[in-house]
Amino acid sequence: MTELADEDELSTPDGSGSPAPDETFEPDRTSGAYEATERDAAPRRDGSRRHGAPGPARRRSAPAGSSSRTASGARRPSRAAAARRVPKTKKARVRRLAIALGVLVVVIGLIGYFAWSTLYAPDVTGIPAGQSVTIVIAKGASGDEVASQLSHAGVVTNATMFRIQAQLLSATNDIKAGTYVLTTGSDYETVIRRLQQGPPEDPTVTFTIPEGWGIEKIAARVEDKAGIPAAEFISLATTGAKQFHYPFLTDNKTPSLEGYLFPKTYTVKEGTTATGVINVMLTQYGEETASLDYSYARSKGLTPHDALTIASIIEREASVATDRPKVASVIYNRLAINMRLQLDSTVQYALDGKATLTLQDLQTDSPYNTYMNGGLPPGPICNPGIVAIKAALAPAKTKYLYYILTYKDGRQSFATNYADFLSLKAQYKKGLK
Repeated sequence: MTELADEDELSTPDGSGSPAPDETFEPDRTSGAYEATERDAAPRRDGSRRHGAPGPARRRSAPAGSSSRTASGARRPSRAAAARRVPKTKKARVRRLAIALGVLVVVIGLIGYFAWSTLYAPDVTGIPAGQSVTIVIAKGASGDEVASQLSHAGVVTNATMFRIQAQLLSATNDIKAGTYVLTTGSDYETVIRRLQQGPPEDPTVTFTIPEGWGIEKIAARVEDKAGIPAAEFISLATTGAKQFHYPFLTDNKTPSLEGYLFPKTYTVKEGTTATGVINVMLTQYGEETASLDYSYARSKGLTPHDALTIASIIEREASVATDRPKVASVIYNRLAINMRLQLDSTVQYALDGKATLTLQDLQTDSPYNTYMNGGLPPGPICNPGIVAIKAALAPAKTKYLYYILTYKDGRQSFATNYADFLSLKAQYKKGLK
């Protein structure tokens, strides 16, 4: 039998140091020594051993701290060396895990910062909260345009967040154009709901102009209700007729708009100018008179402006509606025979509304004094209502030339001759019926 050599001296028959082909060595998991496999160590059936095979392997302990060899002859680390490497391996794994976690934290931080800067960071800084700002949303403005406009004005903090909130509230396509007064630093939903409701209606003022009022009285009412200086209104209404371009003003040869400021209740926006108010009143006059028939007046050689002048006299002379067509007939009848109208109301207009006239007043030198001048005055003496205008266009068919107040309710009595008129005048002096 061949003696077992030390591990370091094991060799093949040719001295190469590699195991023989028929021999395989495995490390002893207990001692670290090598032993032949059971197949090689087993006896043949005839009781002999395989040629060149060693007898049963004897276990030998490798010196502590030494290395074993692999099947190819390479040294294996000893158990002690392997044990020393385990902590190093764990530390490497921990180090790699820490690096991975650090990278993850950085990535998450970057994502968070990007999200914050996109959704929450102010688009504009330095605008204090709680201030009122006027925002005009243009018709057809896109959601992006509105969001940018609001954020740059400081109404909301961030345009992107506003767009997201508007989408969540299904309001992107429901924002109404107009002028808004909003507050800086407002929350998104409050602003969005406000824009959905639409701009508030502009504050308005309402005033009423009664029939028969002249420009001076109208100006005083407009000043009181709309805050427009009366002097400004009077100046424009009495001298600025040519500044207004309406078809019905064509026949007006005077600089005044007297007669055309239609009496009605009006509502205008606060801040409306004198020009704006006058335009509203002229527009109303056009609407009220557009369908009227002026053929009778034209058949008498009169223009629409003349008819309006007659209507203004009727408005001042007759307070009862049933008397108005009769008063109109008196005017037409006198004009037809070139008889002076001799109407107190025209002299009162010339004297700025003087209530009680004297004989001397009747001598006033004015184109509006129908005691001194034949025909119609140059223009209306007040602003008549639609009833008086219609009466001027369709007078009663009479031969009356005179009339005088005889009833307490405002009705008048009419006469075709001067003698009958004097009788009516005597009754008037006795007292109204």
